[in-house]
Amino acid sequence: MTPHSKRWLTGVVGVPLIFSILFYGAEELFSLLIVVLILAAVVEYNRLIFGEGFAWEKVAVLAAAFLVPAAFATGDPQYALLVISLSIMSAFFFFLLDGRRKSCDLAPVSKVILGIVYIPLMLSYFILIRRTTNGILWVSFVLVLAFSGDIAAYYVGKMLGRRKLLPFVSPGKTVEGAIGAYLGSVAGSMVFQQLFFPTLSVIHALALGIAGSTLGQLGDLCESAVKRTAGVKDSGTLLPGHGGLLDRLDCLIFIIPFVYYYQLFLIG
Repeated sequence: MTPHSKRWLTGVVGVPLIFSILFYGAEELFSLLIVVLILAAVVEYNRLIFGEGFAWEKVAVLAAAFLVPAAFATGDPQYALLVISLSIMSAFFFFLLDGRRKSCDLAPVSKVILGIVYIPLMLSYFILIRRTTNGILWVSFVLVLAFSGDIAAYYVGKMLGRRKLLPFVSPGKTVEGAIGAYLGSVAGSMVFQQLFFPTLSVIHALALGIAGSTLGQLGDLCESAVKRTAGVKDSGTLLPGHGGLLDRLDCLIFIIPFVYYYQLFLIG
């Protein structure tokens, strides 16, 4: 089976599973799914940033990967702020107790804090937006926006890509692929709005499609920078044809908090 076939097979299996849990499962089951995805993504992040073997830094980020979304699932963001604050304090505490260190280098603490904020905090907004009015539609809208742009970027870049976008971060990404991502995200957003989400205005759908594509591509490039720093092509091998889980979640990491606050402050 070719990598391209594996890519589509993974999507055919994974996408219906996610939407089944979203549409037919309780909020608690959806929250559990997000916790599992965050834990799996953090395992990949830990391997990329801290290498193989045991390290207190890995334990710190993994603990946050469970506790932060669990705190969001309570419905009270104050608990999430508490967990994040304690996680950051704990990172400094264990850094000071690390007897292996011979110099005061804050890089390990910085990587722990980045891991906590970059993955558990950002992706936990899925749990918050699921609990809002029309939460199922909002989560579906975000997924369609992100993945329609991702698919369009892949095929447009593959067929028409000539000019490199940011070769020092991601050699494979092109300007043409980026334009394709915009077209795909906007098209996906508008089609979804017309067919399934008529209470969302066309103007809001268009604005979210454009802004969401920008943030999705930014998230993709940031994850590429993490991989570039680690010297690897993919974050893992969990998803055949796609690479690691983080390779598929990267376009969502910045979109979901933005859409949550856009919906909260501009739509209500």
